[in-house]
Amino acid sequence: MAMPVIEPALLTMFDVVRARHPGDLDGRLRVTERVAKSNRVYTYQLQDRALWRATFDQPIFTLATRAAGSILASYADSSFATDLSIDGDEGDLFCFTTMLVGHMTLIQNGNSTTAVDGRGLAWRPGPGSRLLISIDNARTNVFFKVADVEDALEHMLDERLRQPLEFGPNLDWSRGLAASLKHQLDFVMQEFQRPDGVASNPVALASLTDLLVSLVLRGAPHNYVDQLDTGASGVVPAYIWRAEDFMRANGAEPIRMSHVAAAAGCSVRTLGHVFKHFRGNTPLGVLHSIRLELARDDLTRGAPGASVTTVARRYGFTNSARFATAYRRRFGEIPSETARRSSRSYR
Repeated sequence: MAMPVIEPALLTMFDVVRARHPGDLDGRLRVTERVAKSNRVYTYQLQDRALWRATFDQPIFTLATRAAGSILASYADSSFATDLSIDGDEGDLFCFTTMLVGHMTLIQNGNSTTAVDGRGLAWRPGPGSRLLISIDNARTNVFFKVADVEDALEHMLDERLRQPLEFGPNLDWSRGLAASLKHQLDFVMQEFQRPDGVASNPVALASLTDLLVSLVLRGAPHNYVDQLDTGASGVVPAYIWRAEDFMRANGAEPIRMSHVAAAAGCSVRTLGHVFKHFRGNTPLGVLHSIRLELARDDLTRGAPGASVTTVARRYGFTNSARFATAYRRRFGEIPSETARRSSRSYR
């Protein structure tokens, strides 16, 4: 009989169900509703009929779940090959499955996809879904609310979705952002095992959720991936436009990155991720560039009293030498040359 991959002592923060008899899988231990939290019905049945009436000294099935914020994490292990079918209402969660031991085949809409070591599943549990689970099996699942993921996608596209978001089920964990997503999903499972981890810190959890949702949309195949990949760097998320507009409007104010993220409508961590991906720079680096542009605008206009030192300090440049160096690197001349040229044009 398979030993659990995650030791019971590490699941103290989870809601755990263990079954020693196949009949316990029919819902009497609320196995079918641990993940669903709705009218969906999860029906587990051992594939070997000879085992249906057997009783075992050790658990043959374990399901551990923990919900925090808009994330639900689960760990499951099973000793015998199992057929899991799902009925009821439409699923409101996306599930990302990682195999720890064994393999599992998802059957949806007449198509089958098998998850093994190195390949996971992206799927939406709902009526007609079926899972064929191998003997001696262990797996983790991380669930996200469909509404949250679709809302993030609309922000990235800056438009309403014309059809529901659908993921391709086959995930190759070995390459690209899918590998980064796998790393973060593993991190979620580790943190959810800790009493003082991210799951118990709402601020940290919100930032982690933003990063995960962004990686889900960038690293997993889905029916909007072509729109996200339009152009060399993909369509620029609305987060960036809003952040840059806020920076330009408040360049002379003592703004912090938390203010910029709030104006953009995302977390500071997500802001850093999308700026790195689409701008090749940090938000702070972009703010520095915008302030240089604003300073150049002031010097070009040649407003009365607009000395180089005054303009520099207006936009937070307190070291004149460093300001001059950054200015010249950006515009090909020192600030005083811009000021002199503007002064001559106004004579």
